[in-house]
Amino acid sequence: MATKSKDDDVPLRAEDIDEMTGSGDLCAVLRDEPPALAVSVSAGARKWASGRCEETTDCIAEEVPVALVYNGVSHAVMMSTPADLGDFALGFSLSEGIVEHPREVREIQFQETDKGIAVHLSISSRRFAALKDRRRNLAGRTGCGLCGVDSLDEAVRAVRTVPGGAPVSVDAVVRALDMLPAMQVMNGRMRSLHAAARVQADGTVNLVREDVGRHNAMDKLIGAMAADGRGLGDGFIVATSRCSYEMAQKA
Repeated sequence: MATKSKDDDVPLRAEDIDEMTGSGDLCAVLRDEPPALAVSVSAGARKWASGRCEETTDCIAEEVPVALVYNGVSHAVMMSTPADLGDFALGFSLSEGIVEHPREVREIQFQETDKGIAVHLSISSRRFAALKDRRRNLAGRTGCGLCGVDSLDEAVRAVRTVPGGAPVSVDAVVRALDMLPAMQVMNGRMRSLHAAARVQADGTVNLVREDVGRHNAMDKLIGAMAADGRGLGDGFIVATSRCSYEMAQKA
């Protein structure tokens, strides 16, 4: 399944990915910080209210193609909200088993081109060899969560054993759900983004990541938790989307 560009509805081709990663744009340079791109655009809209149509302005979430490049080799292109892309790249690498520990990602750099954003990750030689052995062609997850998986083994991966912890109270879940909307800064304007949040045992939300894609939001949260080194502790994760099995695999 090909990932499509929102702007022109044309599937991304192999040559498009090459251009995103540098061969088609000699002016693109690698930077340590992600490009500051708008996460939304304003557009005219018509709103039906109280029995009549009104002209208004709507805030629409942006998506851009994001190529994930490991040791110079393109691995995947995902459509993503252009925010917290460092967290996204690290979280994707961990949740997809490309690396087992954050320290195996030695450097993350960003490259903006007219096709999208390429995120270049330098990973350990051992993990890069394992990545090549997988020979996986991931075109990008959509709502089904399985697009690009080319074998049953990849579709139903073995999950890691989760150590037991304190039970989560209903009151804590309710408190987290009550807190979350106010902490979804981008969704407060666009009303179309998913969120994944780290929650303390008492229901206090202390970390939130947002994205148009639910898998991306989870990956961004995983990456942010790995970056701050705090993990979950006795807490839990709350997501605004359905918790399908591949979301549980990521967590």
